[in-house]
Amino acid sequence: MEGSGEQPGPQPPQPGDHRIGDGDFVVLKREDVFKAVQVQRRKKVTFEKQWFYLDDVIGHRYGTTFEVTSGGSLQPTKKKEEPTSETKEAGTDNRNIVDDGKSQKLTQDDIKALKDKGIKGEEIVQQLIENSTTFRDKTEFAQDKYIKKKKKKYEAIVTVVKPTTRILSIMYYAREPGKINHMRYDTLAQMLTLGNIRAGNKMIVMETCAGLVLGAMMERMGGFGSIIQLYPGGGPVRAATTCFGFPKSFLSGLYEFPLNKVDSLLKGTFSAEMLSSELKDSASVEESNGTLEEKQTPEQENEDSMAEAPESTHPKEQETMEIVSQDPEFKNPKERGSKKDYIQEKQRRQEEQRRRQVEAAALLSERNADGLIVASRFHPTPLLLSLLDFVAPSRPFVVYCQYKEPLLECYTKLRERGGVINLRLSETWLRNYQVLPDRSHPKLLMSGGGGYLLSGFTVTMDTLKADPGLRSNSGTLELRKTEEPAAKKRKCPESDS
Repeated sequence: MEGSGEQPGPQPPQPGDHRIGDGDFVVLKREDVFKAVQVQRRKKVTFEKQWFYLDDVIGHRYGTTFEVTSGGSLQPTKKKEEPTSETKEAGTDNRNIVDDGKSQKLTQDDIKALKDKGIKGEEIVQQLIENSTTFRDKTEFAQDKYIKKKKKKYEAIVTVVKPTTRILSIMYYAREPGKINHMRYDTLAQMLTLGNIRAGNKMIVMETCAGLVLGAMMERMGGFGSIIQLYPGGGPVRAATTCFGFPKSFLSGLYEFPLNKVDSLLKGTFSAEMLSSELKDSASVEESNGTLEEKQTPEQENEDSMAEAPESTHPKEQETMEIVSQDPEFKNPKERGSKKDYIQEKQRRQEEQRRRQVEAAALLSERNADGLIVASRFHPTPLLLSLLDFVAPSRPFVVYCQYKEPLLECYTKLRERGGVINLRLSETWLRNYQVLPDRSHPKLLMSGGGGYLLSGFTVTMDTLKADPGLRSNSGTLELRKTEEPAAKKRKCPESDS
């Protein structure tokens, strides 16, 4: 009977099974703190001022809670029954309890000695309760609050969960909101709903949110359909997209296209030779700087943050480090092999990149996209006015901006341009609630803002140009609208007399 309460041992992950495997991306959770990491054997991970290895999580199911033991190993915890209110000995009032710092008999040296002996955090919390002279005089709610506070401080417990859009958006918004342009998770949910993101769609996305919006769209589409990502600079940033851990089948429908080539594509002057010449120029620059890259790469590979979600306060540096860690080009000179092999591999990747960009250009040239999502740090007006030409009529578009004023200008320009209906500028209001027995109430702290959304639908503008009769009729209607009503014209002379 002693072994009946033990946790089952880890089992090798199988296809379709929700078990953690080597190389998978997971999210570590403790209370309301999240961190995305990649499972690698003998890879030291630091989370909430504690370090450990993730070797022991391989083979366990997602959602399993582990306890950090000595040596950085993880052991799955057992489910404990919470004591009922009948077994608790609690007071009825806290007014006579004085916080003078003398109610706890254990000193910091005693607690440190208990930790050095290898005593678990649960036992330390129990001893703190037993050595507290005021614990039994506190009310039941105060006791629960005291226990929760001590568990958070002394119990080293980590839960491994599967990365999802909700978890990753909460993580980024709490840890580094600047990387996602301060987009709150409820605003992201509104974007996916207003944009009608679903399987089988052909979507266009322009985002500078570390790939979070792109990953959310890919998760909702489930690998069916196509997504064309427009990116500024030398290449797309997909640090958050990588944290989702999508299978390779999801990447087959993902295309990328440089933003600086959109204008030439609209004018009809775009050609594949333009891309190949740019790739050759970038390759020559990289070859000239190859010695510098080789010196920097080993230092970058030794850092712990390469395979995990960012923690630093420098977004550009961290995004670069994450991309370097995931790119097979950036390897030690020993792993690269000869310089000739490296150049051939580089050329092969550039040719593949050029081919995919040509395919993306062909998809954009069809001008029948099922939707447009824009969430970037750039001004939305020129982006939206250019990209709307690639969207088919009667399709939704959504634009996100941290501030309201750029979207107001965009709203005015769209009304002047025409070709859109049901324009709507909105802001979501979010408040978190604490839901507990007899103490449910709004939390004291809430978010000040999660950004603004401008949404609408495209309509065709060619009907009036095609039919002169319709154009004349519409002109007559507009003239009638601008004229002053006849009743008012009759009343004006009477008032003068």
